[in-house]
Amino acid sequence: MKIDDVTISRSVIESYVEKFLGSLEVEVALVGAGPSNLIAGYYLGKAGLKAVIFESKLAPGGGMWGGGMMFNEIVVQDDATHIVDEMGISHRPKGNGYYTMDSVEATSTIVSRCVKAGTAILNLIKVTDVLFRQKAGQSRVSGLVINWSPVESLELHVDPLGISASFVVDGTGHPAEICRIVTRKLDVKLNTKTGGVVGEMPLWAEKGEQFTVANTGEVFPGLYVAGMAANNVFGGPRMGPIFGGMILSGRKVAELISQKAKK
Repeated sequence: MKIDDVTISRSVIESYVEKFLGSLEVEVALVGAGPSNLIAGYYLGKAGLKAVIFESKLAPGGGMWGGGMMFNEIVVQDDATHIVDEMGISHRPKGNGYYTMDSVEATSTIVSRCVKAGTAILNLIKVTDVLFRQKAGQSRVSGLVINWSPVESLELHVDPLGISASFVVDGTGHPAEICRIVTRKLDVKLNTKTGGVVGEMPLWAEKGEQFTVANTGEVFPGLYVAGMAANNVFGGPRMGPIFGGMILSGRKVAELISQKAKK
């Protein structure tokens, strides 16, 4: 078989353009390909919703790859093992309801299951702003403004593009970037005790795991938070290399959006 370089290039460009064009108008746009948004993408895809994840870095997976302090093992507790089983991820009991998972297996499996469920992941794309519109007399987040990550890193004067979404999920982790953009640029209040991003508290795994799931949800019309972004926005403690709360948060935000979309 003859291998032609131009054919290779054309195939890459045509396939990517098709995927990119299919992501300009979606039901759900998720920002950040960490564990919560990847799990959400999996369940949204299974529910038949058109969703896309924008990830600014090269590799999706967020903080799962590195495990705890570069020991590539992570912990999951009893509460989330049914989702881990559904994903097909191996886990080993460590007593008292705790299990360890190989972080490379866990991350790569979740990424694969998300894509196979129908949710596209577009990496190396930075979300720089939101679309803000009036709908039925209510102001709401209605989409995202995106650019290539290298363009933003190099501070090049290149205009971004806009995409439309019925729902946006801030899954940017500790920075809670989308919620900060909304409060800074739009001068609106989030559904928090201060009206803004409260800020993350020190490590306390037990409280942090509960807090993550409890505070996953809509924080402003059209804008949802999941995972560590929920902790940061509402002022909860971080939890280190235990991921049950992150996994449950992803499923919860997918369920909330699916229910809202049906209405």
